[in-house]
Amino acid sequence: MPVLIGKIAPDFVAPAVMPDNSISEQFHLRSYLEGSYGVVFFYPLDFTFVCPSEILAFDHRLEDFGKRNTKVIAVSVDSQYTHLAWKRTAVKDGGVGNLRFPMVADLNKSIARNYGVLHDESVALRGTFLMDMAGIVRHELINDLPLGRNIDETIRMVDALQFYEKNGEVCPAGWKSGQPGMKADTAGVAEYLAAHGQNL
Repeated sequence: MPVLIGKIAPDFVAPAVMPDNSISEQFHLRSYLEGSYGVVFFYPLDFTFVCPSEILAFDHRLEDFGKRNTKVIAVSVDSQYTHLAWKRTAVKDGGVGNLRFPMVADLNKSIARNYGVLHDESVALRGTFLMDMAGIVRHELINDLPLGRNIDETIRMVDALQFYEKNGEVCPAGWKSGQPGMKADTAGVAEYLAAHGQNL
């Protein structure tokens, strides 16, 4: 399984269901993310169990991602038509409703394979990849199939990346937006631990 941290995210062109339920047969990752940060998340299959809870959690926080100039993209090995059928299924009936981010179809499993999340050549693991504005992967998290993600942690990672880019300070354990960072030198570590070490 490749580690993508520090590398340009694998680009792809694939069919996708767009927020307005139109189908883009040539959805291009790099073009879509131009000028923004990106979160690409993989999930196993439409019409399954843990998946809709994660997908709805991403959608419910889409404004929070938008405030951070971050676009969200979902990918699974289903077809664009299955994605659309799931979007047209009400949440109360096990669907996901009218999601506001693209859902990419990875029928040949090449995208999942390139991101290192293809499980037993069948479905994608729950992989989450955060890209900076240059398209470089700065955070990746991969969960096994039964383990749902914490979407607030993804937002925290966006905040941490943007804090680091703006201030040049690193983010210690449990860092949240509004908290102090740490200067990346010996004196900075000592200063931070003296002030905050007991609360870690």
